[in-house]
Amino acid sequence: MGIFGRKTTDETTSATSAATSAAVNPELAGLTGEYAIDPAHSTIGFTARHAMVTNVKGKFTDFTGSLQLDGVDPSRSTASIDVTMESIDTGSADRDGHLKSADFFKTEEFPLMTFRSTSAEALGGDDYRIVGELSILGVTRPLTIDLEFNGSAKDPFGNERVGFEGKAEILRSDWGLTWNAALETGGVLISDKIKLNFDISAIKNA
Repeated sequence: MGIFGRKTTDETTSATSAATSAAVNPELAGLTGEYAIDPAHSTIGFTARHAMVTNVKGKFTDFTGSLQLDGVDPSRSTASIDVTMESIDTGSADRDGHLKSADFFKTEEFPLMTFRSTSAEALGGDDYRIVGELSILGVTRPLTIDLEFNGSAKDPFGNERVGFEGKAEILRSDWGLTWNAALETGGVLISDKIKLNFDISAIKNA
């Protein structure tokens, strides 16, 4: 069941829209609406290579976000997320303090990391790709996220929910995050490549 529509050319948009309208999946159409991301049941995390030998994982515990899903015209679906950088948590208070400092995220000067979607496409089955703009340290660059739609359900409290899992890779240096330290054995302390992961549960607004 699809949420985000495939990209179409201007020449075929009208024909595609007409065909889509004639064959709208009622279950899919029923998902149309605005959703708020539920931070209590969602995770925004990351993984970085440390000392060339292991991975350190972290997450952000304070964030808000919204989805606008259109089951009739999925290409109009959008996503928006605001992350509070002070909420970074890697399981080490000392490391978290360093990440909040001027060496990395400068959280006093740049308290938020934001993502705003600009387009999306279906890859087949429940797989999708959403493109948007990620802003860190006042730098905005494109970010592509591969998503899997996990479906929809009504929870015991009567909330209509949708779920997604996502992943992406970035080079932190593209956003000005260049601090590092050389290792005596060669290489550097922290990888430039960072893996991002998202596990999102969102509740449909009344």
